[in-house]
Amino acid sequence: MTTGVVVADDEALVRMGLRMLLDAEDDLAVLAEVADGRAAVEAARRTAADVVVMDVRMPGLDGIAAARALAAAGSRARVLVLTTFDDHATVDAALRAGVAGFLLKTAPPEQLLDAVRRVAAGQGALDPDVVPGVVAAYGRTAAAPARPAALDTLTPRESEVLALVARGLANAEVAARLHLGETTVKTHLGRILDKLAMPDRLRLIAWAWEHGVVTS
Repeated sequence: MTTGVVVADDEALVRMGLRMLLDAEDDLAVLAEVADGRAAVEAARRTAADVVVMDVRMPGLDGIAAARALAAAGSRARVLVLTTFDDHATVDAALRAGVAGFLLKTAPPEQLLDAVRRVAAGQGALDPDVVPGVVAAYGRTAAAPARPAALDTLTPRESEVLALVARGLANAEVAARLHLGETTVKTHLGRILDKLAMPDRLRLIAWAWEHGVVTS
């Protein structure tokens, strides 16, 4: 099955490079290229895209506002932010806008391809280089939050999985750390999301740091 992608970036060379990279994969296809957020929303609607790879800073409607518009419209397209901006304010705004992935433009091509596939599959993707900034920001602002009661519903193994996922580890890395199968990790993660009423992996990561589940 082919994953349809819309590429949204105000730099023509970036759009061209992304198209070449994505179209070279048998299971990925670029359905449209656009230069601003408003056009991205329209293209996602018109093409019924699975994923929108979108920059943050664009003229007119920016990427975060476009992600909000897509979520409000009930679009099936999942947004993968691809940007040079890794400050906490940008990451936090993107997470709150409902994006399914956040990746820096410094990421290698294989990481981008993996992120597109993970986002399309509903797994979510967060650039590991962003996690330390999120951690530092919450460490400065959070004042020893009370332990959420929902954590008591997790099994010891689910708590271990949550701690590693919150640090930005992918399922395969969590599986290796805990000597589990990747399918088992996915099962645990699904149960964690259900028990904590989290919509996806990215919101789970932000919630974990905000509530002091992981502190270092």
